[in-house]
Amino acid sequence: MGMTITEKILAAHSGAKNVCPGDIINCRVDILLGNDITAPISIELFEKAGAKRVFNKEKIVFVPDHFAPNKDIQSAEQCKRLREFSRKHKIINYFEVGRMGIEHALLPEMGIVLPGDLIIGADSHTCTYGALGAFSTGIGSTDLAAAMINGKIWFKVPSTIKINLYGKLNRWVSGKDLILYIIGKIGVDGANYRSMEFCGEVIKNLNMDNRLTICNMAIEAGAKNGIIEPDKETLNYIKKKARRKYKMYKSDSDAKYEEILEFNCSRLEPQVSLPHSPENAQPVSEVGNIKIDQVVIGSCTNGRITDLIEAAKILKGKKVNPNVRLLVFPATQAVYKEALKKGLIDIFIDAEGVVSTPTCGPCLGGHMGVLAEGERAVATTNRNFVGRMGHTKSEIYLASPAVAAASAIMGRIASPEEVVGK
Repeated sequence: MGMTITEKILAAHSGAKNVCPGDIINCRVDILLGNDITAPISIELFEKAGAKRVFNKEKIVFVPDHFAPNKDIQSAEQCKRLREFSRKHKIINYFEVGRMGIEHALLPEMGIVLPGDLIIGADSHTCTYGALGAFSTGIGSTDLAAAMINGKIWFKVPSTIKINLYGKLNRWVSGKDLILYIIGKIGVDGANYRSMEFCGEVIKNLNMDNRLTICNMAIEAGAKNGIIEPDKETLNYIKKKARRKYKMYKSDSDAKYEEILEFNCSRLEPQVSLPHSPENAQPVSEVGNIKIDQVVIGSCTNGRITDLIEAAKILKGKKVNPNVRLLVFPATQAVYKEALKKGLIDIFIDAEGVVSTPTCGPCLGGHMGVLAEGERAVATTNRNFVGRMGHTKSEIYLASPAVAAASAIMGRIASPEEVVGK
């Protein structure tokens, strides 16, 4: 019996020739990730266990990105804890403010995560790296602490749902629209503890930024991981970034899938997920006249350079509605610099938007964009639960950078075609 790409990676990292869904295995880990919210808990547990050293100072990555730059004394203490532990244990991949970025954009950009890797992170959107053909998944801070000591973690091998996307995408339809559409069809529990393997002609024609967006939100369908088979696009992306050797895997032709889903994307239009769940996805044309107060473009889901380019195409030469606040968050320093070179920052500022340093702040209602009671936001982030971005009586509408930019101009949820045409 053949294996899926996920099963092959798990088998390789557990020392087994074959694994099957439901098997309990113990795996070696290539990369461990923690941030300024989750890692301090792991550090405390690490020290309580009496550990004297980390298993490998090159395989642990710490990124202070959630409440950094520090928003208050408590967040400053959290970041200080991370900083001091990294210095003590000579952690190679500690990224201080000024060198950091939003973690799930930074690691692929830096060539830290690669095809065939097994990656765990104390952050649910660690599943992002499946876009490179890696097995990556979120874990708790306790599991991270244990793995920091011994470099291993146990898994129950997930079954796999194969998702075939075919057809030709219409203008303004992006990876964000595809994943919102899929979640809308299967629900937020539609892939519980399963691997979502994305394939088909639509996937093959997507750039890496869009692939990263799709895998980033696999967790919003309850998935253990999202994954895409590496191809020429993958190789082009990593050829100048890779810091070490890697191995590319693909699913066998006789691999067993729990379910195979097929979606014709030819008629798909930009999607919007209404409050208070990512599964409440609707075509933008069916949303109705919903006035908004704030637009956020950025995050680990949609803060990469092609995301900013799409938004800038719509905003160029126009002004943000006077009743709307536009906040733009480039995902990393490198993205910020490239946006500067391309003139995108000028476009955002001329449109009367605000451009921020890389941070996760507004996505989790932490800082730099918290919503007040009764306010509505269109966001390119990944979650729109009650209170996610601030007050429990605020509302979040998830959308692509194109829809977000158009909405900022119109002062209501709007299609890009309303602003710039087809």
